Amino acid sequence: MVKKAFIALIFVSMLSIGICAAQDEETKTIVETAAADGNFNTLVAAIEAAGLTDDLNGEGPFTVFAPTDVAFEAAEGLDMNDTEALAEILTYHVALGEYMAADIVGMTSIPTLQGGNLTVEVTDEGVMVDGAKVIQADVLCSNGVIHVIGAVMMPPAEEEIEETEETVEETNGEMTVEIEEPVSEMANEEGVETDEVEA
Repeated sequence: MVKKAFIALIFVSMLSIGICAAQDEETKTIVETAAADGNFNTLVAAIEAAGLTDDLNGEGPFTVFAPTDVAFEAAEGLDMNDTEALAEILTYHVALGEYMAADIVGMTSIPTLQGGNLTVEVTDEGVMVDGAKVIQADVLCSNGVIHVIGAVMMPPAEEEIEETEETVEETNGEMTVEIEEPVSEMANEEGVETDEVEA
């Protein structure tokens, strides 16, 4: 527990060093900041394809967990032409409100615009959001903040109740309904070359 608290402290202090440099970006929106960086070309293209540019250029504030181009390359089963599915995935990376690194390490979950919740865990490897490692935090924008992550996070399958198994028990006239919980999937990235903060 003490070790995890120490890792969280290092995460907040070291990643926040980048805030000063990021303050120059505060006049740019989240989409503009991502486009200007050069490491988020796929993300920006996906946002445009899904029709979310105007939304993420809006007032907000928003917190965006932004996968790098390398992370998108490692993602499996991602169809850039399926705009509906793309919008679901992208909004799963966005939370309403501005959550800084110092806020995130004290949370266990973060609600997203997609409707699902991202899990937050402080591990020996660093801070993980839905299994994706945060490799740069607190990139400030005019309408929120960006946290760079090393994987594309996949939302849980929609209330996929595999044929809601209904076991009707005539005994005492009671009916038992067994529902299996959906399994969450996530595309993990291997070999992210973006600067990584060692915990």
